[in-house]
Amino acid sequence: MERMLQLDRKQQLVILVLVGIILFGGGYRFAQMKERAAEENIAVLDREKTNDSKAKVHVAGAVVKPGVYELPAGSRIIDAVNMAVPTGEADLDVLKLATQVTDGQTINVPVKAAAGQTGAAGSSAAPAAVSPVAAFSAGAGSSVQQAGGKVNINTADQAQLDTLPGIGPAYAQRIIQYRELNGPFETIEDIKQVSGIGDKRFEQLKDLITVQ
Repeated sequence: MERMLQLDRKQQLVILVLVGIILFGGGYRFAQMKERAAEENIAVLDREKTNDSKAKVHVAGAVVKPGVYELPAGSRIIDAVNMAVPTGEADLDVLKLATQVTDGQTINVPVKAAAGQTGAAGSSAAPAAVSPVAAFSAGAGSSVQQAGGKVNINTADQAQLDTLPGIGPAYAQRIIQYRELNGPFETIEDIKQVSGIGDKRFEQLKDLITVQ
């Protein structure tokens, strides 16, 4: 009887030890799984953070390789332009090259105004001094001349745009380039979207231009 009791106690001890081992092993494995899950969550967060720290911008205009480029956060416009390789005719002076890019931004690189299109210094026949009405009086019926002598900014060429007050060859080229990249102007106010043409310059133009 005592042997049976002693044997039972030994069996109980063995069972307790086995249960302890099983519980310890299960707890250790659970801890490993929890740690692995935490590491995977951290990796996912790191990938999301990496994706959020990049910006995609569209570079167009006077560049060799126009297209969409992905840049690290904090990149500048000059970085995007250099990736697209500006042409020799690119007018980088009109761009704010030190400005940081934003995701989804479009950067239009304008073309430099052709040399020799402005009149000689001191010449009274400089194109900028000619009024739109006088410039187009000989071309009645032209598609760029409207009733009242207004210039159609959707069809006028560089020479015709150059006759508008405050619009020299450089601004005329920007207007044409804007049309090529974005389509025709819907309203005369849309001309203010052209780089360098603000409210003050628009006040000089609004009574002299049309989009129809």
